[in-house]
Amino acid sequence: MPLSALRAVEIGLLPAAAYCARLFADFGAEVIKIEPPAGDPGRHAAPLIQGRAGASPESASFAFLNFGKHSATQDVAALLATADVCIASAGTPGVDLAAARAANPGLVVVDMSWFGNTGPYAGFRGSDMACRALAGMVQPLGPAEGPPLVMPDFQAATIGGITGFIAAMAALAARQAGDTGRTLEVSVFEACIAYAELQTSDAWVRGETQPRIGINRFWPTYPVGIYPVKDGWIGITLVTPLQWQGFCYMLGLDDLATDPTCVLGAERLPQAAALEARFMPKLAEGSVAHWFKEAIARKLPIVPVPSMADILGAAPFRDRGAIATIGLCDRTVEGPASPLHLTRTPPRRGGIVPALGSAHPTPRPAPAPGQATGRKMLAGMRVIDLSMGWAGPLATRMLGDLGAEIVKVEACAYADWWRGVDNRPGAAVERLYEKTGRFNALNRSKLGITLDLTHADGVAALKALVAGADAVVENYAADVLPKLGLDYARLREVNPTLVMASMCAFGSTGPWRDCRAYGSTLEHASGLPSIAGRPGDPPVMGHIAFGDATGGLNAAAALLVALLHRKRTGEGQLIDLSQVECMLPMAAPAMIACSAGATPPRTGNRHPDHAPHGVFPCLGEDQWLAVTVTDDAMWQACALTIGRRDLAADPSLHSAAGRLADQDRIEQALSAWTATQTADQAMAALQEAGVAAGVARAPYALFDDPQLLARGYWHTYPRPFIGDFPQSVLPFREGNAPYPIECIAPTLGQHTDAVLTRLLGYTPEQLAHLAREGVTGTETVPSRRTLK
Repeated sequence: MPLSALRAVEIGLLPAAAYCARLFADFGAEVIKIEPPAGDPGRHAAPLIQGRAGASPESASFAFLNFGKHSATQDVAALLATADVCIASAGTPGVDLAAARAANPGLVVVDMSWFGNTGPYAGFRGSDMACRALAGMVQPLGPAEGPPLVMPDFQAATIGGITGFIAAMAALAARQAGDTGRTLEVSVFEACIAYAELQTSDAWVRGETQPRIGINRFWPTYPVGIYPVKDGWIGITLVTPLQWQGFCYMLGLDDLATDPTCVLGAERLPQAAALEARFMPKLAEGSVAHWFKEAIARKLPIVPVPSMADILGAAPFRDRGAIATIGLCDRTVEGPASPLHLTRTPPRRGGIVPALGSAHPTPRPAPAPGQATGRKMLAGMRVIDLSMGWAGPLATRMLGDLGAEIVKVEACAYADWWRGVDNRPGAAVERLYEKTGRFNALNRSKLGITLDLTHADGVAALKALVAGADAVVENYAADVLPKLGLDYARLREVNPTLVMASMCAFGSTGPWRDCRAYGSTLEHASGLPSIAGRPGDPPVMGHIAFGDATGGLNAAAALLVALLHRKRTGEGQLIDLSQVECMLPMAAPAMIACSAGATPPRTGNRHPDHAPHGVFPCLGEDQWLAVTVTDDAMWQACALTIGRRDLAADPSLHSAAGRLADQDRIEQALSAWTATQTADQAMAALQEAGVAAGVARAPYALFDDPQLLARGYWHTYPRPFIGDFPQSVLPFREGNAPYPIECIAPTLGQHTDAVLTRLLGYTPEQLAHLAREGVTGTETVPSRRTLK
């Protein structure tokens, strides 16, 4: 397996660190989890799975985060002396990471925390909800009047974990090239902000915030949501004018298909009530299976919205190995397998949850120390980026920020759709495709070229570029590149060691391979909406495009594993990444519990283990604070901070069980206090007392967040057509300074001539020929495609 020669040592109690370490185990690394003598408290986290024959219940979330590892309670220094990777977080005192690096210079240290080691939030108590609230992932969700709705715990854990794994793999790639080990500080808070970039970037360009407009409603896309049909629910996302037309023709609503006031989502959204009065009765006439079949045939992003039981029973998921068997104490359960589907060197599909202190590590030599070069970790790597939208470009942006040369390929007639989907002539004349914030946020650190891949000269140029590349990334529908003669089998003919990441919604195999999807579609199909929200709610979306950033992070991780294997063996391979499968870890605890016959109930903003746990009103319009009390001492601090000594003294509230039984009274008291404070004042007071609390920041407010400002998270650069534009930095760093940003997002075709000249040796005459033929260019060609 790609990482079988490595030993990783996990120290601390942060769930994100546990997931980061689990990903190493998936690819064969020996992962030793250091636990306190009494065990990781996560072993007792809900939902609990009852063992057989009266055995103690076991935690589903702990099982998912830790299968395939070994557990130890001592000998930390000895293990670190010969380890390749240390994944560290708070919870195990007495470990000197700097001393460990000095004793083992080849060691890669991933130092993970909720908010980073510097800045005003450095000492904050964290929770999954509080972290997501501060990162802009809570405020946009839920009823317009509030309170915002919170997704079940585990989102920040998986986001932070995959981000830490990316950092570690990049450092291992540098070490394999002769560099020394590195210490990388990872902020889970900053990692979560990747999910707010659509809203932050668009808000900056438009100069306005996006309001919270209700459950399963997200400005400016419409329709994007979950709708009832005859026998269940379907998720619908219609972005392009052609998709809206196809949807209307499918339902027999031809007049809406051609209505000039319904071309774009932002034009349809104000008409939502009237439009739904027309199309929802039509949807109710058909079944989930009927509409899914119609959608695939018509290339529309419409999918079933399954339950956890549906996911576990779905043959397409099982056939692709998306469901893993996990050995848990005296029984087996099922949950999400690793979604990093490398086809030559696949990950393990499941494993055993370790018993406390069961590790028996054998002696091994320390890794080679290497020499510090000062280069970026991926310097010398070249990636051809054929992706569009959010997911693929996020993956390649991360690689570019880390030093890889990224060549982004678009076509004048088929530019990246995140430049905009308005195909009316005026949009091209005004060059609106150069003015979208989202495109500029996701495509820095890249060279931009145009090639018409339907033209023989464009195909030839692309193949020549691939011949000299390390990797290709693409997120087309499964049938597109084979039609162009540019699928992996054909590209391997010009580069036998090529690594190629293909990012289809449901993967490139199976009956659902042709399904069209956006990030919202991926969430719809993941089962996550079925466990979110309050009792009585429809299935609830947690994001306008949850699957996009999730797919991008997983693609970057998979690429780095495959490229490390390629460097060691010379073997390339296809990465068949299903972006829906990348979403499944977000719902892992509920899925595992369901496999054991105990699907957790929907609890809204409440938590199965902790009380209080919710989002509370503060002074000002639409101002909210997320608060999580995770232990008895924190409850005492919370009650005293809000001036309720009577609650602090009440013995019925001295345990989590007592507080869970009396949540209404606690929440009323907390709401009465927060309503007299600004959100930041309330957060500061509670955090000073040691209570996990976070302002539910609107995405646009992240530009002024004091932690991000103190850590230099935003850097503003001028960009043609839009002026000054803020760029976020990577959510991990070496030392106190973030990695520098080398270049802003390219204008369409900005670097075509320079890239084709430098990399392929094209002459001025050849470049002029390509321009005359329309193979290259710097302006879009409006589409004339229509339906019906």
